[in-house]
Amino acid sequence: MATDTLSPPSATGPAITLVDVVKGFGGATDAAAVRGVDLSIGEGEFFSLLGPSGCGKTTTLRMIAGFEEPTGGQILLHGRDMVGVPANKRDINMVFQSYALFPHLSVADNVAFGLRRKRVPKDEIRDRVEKILRTVELTDKADRRPRQLSGGQQQRVALARALVNRPRALLLDEPLGALDLKLRQSMQLELKRIQREVGITFVYVTHDQAEALTMSDRIAVMNRGLVEQVGPPQDVYERPATAFVAGFIGTSNLIGGRLTSVDAQAGTGVLDLGDGQRVTVPLTGSRPAPQADALPGPPGAGALVELTVRPEKITLTAGPADTASRLRGTVREVVYLGTSTSYTVDTAMGAEMTVFQPNDGTASVTPARGDTVWLSWATAHSYLLTTAPIPAATAAAPGSLTPR
Repeated sequence: MATDTLSPPSATGPAITLVDVVKGFGGATDAAAVRGVDLSIGEGEFFSLLGPSGCGKTTTLRMIAGFEEPTGGQILLHGRDMVGVPANKRDINMVFQSYALFPHLSVADNVAFGLRRKRVPKDEIRDRVEKILRTVELTDKADRRPRQLSGGQQQRVALARALVNRPRALLLDEPLGALDLKLRQSMQLELKRIQREVGITFVYVTHDQAEALTMSDRIAVMNRGLVEQVGPPQDVYERPATAFVAGFIGTSNLIGGRLTSVDAQAGTGVLDLGDGQRVTVPLTGSRPAPQADALPGPPGAGALVELTVRPEKITLTAGPADTASRLRGTVREVVYLGTSTSYTVDTAMGAEMTVFQPNDGTASVTPARGDTVWLSWATAHSYLLTTAPIPAATAAAPGSLTPR
């Protein structure tokens, strides 16, 4: 079908902008559900709000929808401030985890319900319903009742009912949460396909990192009412801005310690741990904005640092490899995961490390519990998270690691 029948009117600038948005339910800003959130969501973008329960993502979505009013700040929809504008006056629709379909109505009548309430002409209703049912691939189910559909099909009916109104943005609050894993994964691809076809802005709330990585053009990771990082999925995963983001998006190894030397020309720092062990980390260009802007400059020798390295970036060998980062340890746990095997390694310096090794026959060693191994990775796979000068009274021993 031609997508222009469902596309919003042309517009310049971002579709949705949040400026220093605060939402408090008890009065104190430091206890607010949302604390000073700034976001700019582009026209036609699939944008996800990702975070654990209670982080403020659903409250943020409800403020965009108009179901909650912010305590402070601005919410702009296509440049117009919506604070104080009721939900039914905003050119947006919302889809919930509970589909709320009318059981006594057919699929077509469920989709047409809102149009009939708006007194849209009958011929236009028929054309719009037919077109959106083709988009969600439910044309052959138009006469069925919701109870005759699968969970994924019911979800697509709920989407069609929202999209047939031609909103300029669609808000989705964990809409796949009630589906089983296989169906949820299938629906993730369907949602992305539908969003591409209709060409409107989707703002999607989820606590499922895989869901956000699969569908999103950009992700905002929220924690305790704050946005800790915004960026494309690859950037958020490969270059986490904070320890929280590193731990929440996938599995990550967090290492803390003191820099024993700095190579200013190479822009790297080294934690020399003795006995052939060391960790090398880039000190410039590895910290995502805004964190990079918040730090005064590259740390020097003697600074405490915290860095992260992803488990799949680490290689296990029987002896020390000629790499910039290498640690010795003892395998404590081995878990077979199908496509890979997960190793938990207690390093000689006290840090626990997780390693994912692919089961494709390329591994140089396949250690068992209790075996001694070496962990190695490239400098580019270490990312600096935080840095601070070492207080003299609490300075760690040279080259020591802080267990995480």
